[in-house]
Amino acid sequence: MNTLLWLRTDLRAHDNPALAAAAEDGSVTALFLAAPAQWRLHGDAPAKVDFWLRNLRELSRDLAELGIPLKLLTVRDWSEAPAALAGFCRDHAIGHVHANAEWAVNERRRDASVAAGLQAMGVDWTLHHGASLLRPGTVLTGKGDCYRVYTPYARACRERLRTAPPRALPAPRRQAPPPWAADPLPAAFDGFDAPDEAVRALWPAGESAAQDRLEAFADGVIDAYRDERDFPSRPATSCLSPYLAAGVLSPGQALRAALAANHGEIDSGKAGAATWINELLWREFYQHLLAAHPSLSMHQPMKPETAAVPWRDAPQDLEAWRHGRTGIPIVDAAMRQLLALGWMHNRLRMVTAMFLSKNLLIDWREGEAWFMAHLVDGDLAANNGGWQWSASTGADAVPYFRVFNPLSQSRKFDPDGVFLREWLPELAHLPGDAIHDPSPMERAAAGYPMPIVDLAQSRLRALEAFGGLPRS
Repeated sequence: MNTLLWLRTDLRAHDNPALAAAAEDGSVTALFLAAPAQWRLHGDAPAKVDFWLRNLRELSRDLAELGIPLKLLTVRDWSEAPAALAGFCRDHAIGHVHANAEWAVNERRRDASVAAGLQAMGVDWTLHHGASLLRPGTVLTGKGDCYRVYTPYARACRERLRTAPPRALPAPRRQAPPPWAADPLPAAFDGFDAPDEAVRALWPAGESAAQDRLEAFADGVIDAYRDERDFPSRPATSCLSPYLAAGVLSPGQALRAALAANHGEIDSGKAGAATWINELLWREFYQHLLAAHPSLSMHQPMKPETAAVPWRDAPQDLEAWRHGRTGIPIVDAAMRQLLALGWMHNRLRMVTAMFLSKNLLIDWREGEAWFMAHLVDGDLAANNGGWQWSASTGADAVPYFRVFNPLSQSRKFDPDGVFLREWLPELAHLPGDAIHDPSPMERAAAGYPMPIVDLAQSRLRALEAFGGLPRS
């Protein structure tokens, strides 16, 4: 029987449940369905779409060595997916379609429509679970509900993973190729220009590149992860998020590497490895929430009362934040890093998000969309979860009265101003502590703006705005 692997955010040959199952069923053909208008509707970053395309090229070569051709279909948006899949299956005598589940609401609706169409024409359809360590909907409270608090959720995950970690799946054996060739891949998808080569070089494509990066992290950097991960000038994080978001690296592969580095311990042993596993579980937490609450895909707050926050309409402040001209050096340096690299250090994602939603009192959804429009690792569950955490609108979010002081964060996590000097060259000459909060004279001489907001007064404004909401 001819089987079809429908690739989505699972661009790998190893540890891919849908591919493994398709190979057991029959002769496999792989398909990627490009939907540029849908990606634009989702606000996906050009750097992210380019990363997908570069990984597809590498994957096409890997699959060719297994006798599996990679085909490409282009549709406008997901509304055209059912007809496109049905036509492809008809033309290629496909008897069974395998795919790994995606949990955002548009993708779930797409899959339901595709499944109905395939069923009507007698084609089998099976969804697998390769994007998470534990299937969303299977980690539940004693009442049978999805966890809304991270700590008990993580405890439940660790108990299950301690005794039953996800099994590694090898790439399938080479098959006799079907009677059709792989499709050539375009230089770019319509409307998504590639970033410059210097940025591309930061994120080399392919499973081998992802595995090399994972191995380098697990073999040494992970040991210092707990103590150094919050310092943006230090190479102390894994920089694996783009590979996890695109599915070039599976969460199971990441977990197994961390367990190997920690002698099999999941929450004890080496502090660095245990802390990184904790971050993998935060990623899971947000995926499970997205699956359980479709409203999150529609950018609704997890806490319904926070829909009444009196957000400010302040386009000039928003533009200053977007382009790194707020006059708060750590915020501006972080935003310039995002624009230049398509990536931002995680500590700074929290700092910049809280500055926008609390100090500027601008709707967190403006920031969520801006991040998604620029991040090479843009992932709806993680991005939405992080923004709602910072804005105090989400599940297990920071209490509304906790507002990071960006100057304190800057002095604590970039004490020598190394990160600031890299991204704010106009301030690089300032000595010592001055770079964290330059004087009016130093700002004028450097052409650097005065702060657009008073941190103390804006904190009180945020407390008043959130404090006046009805409590559930």
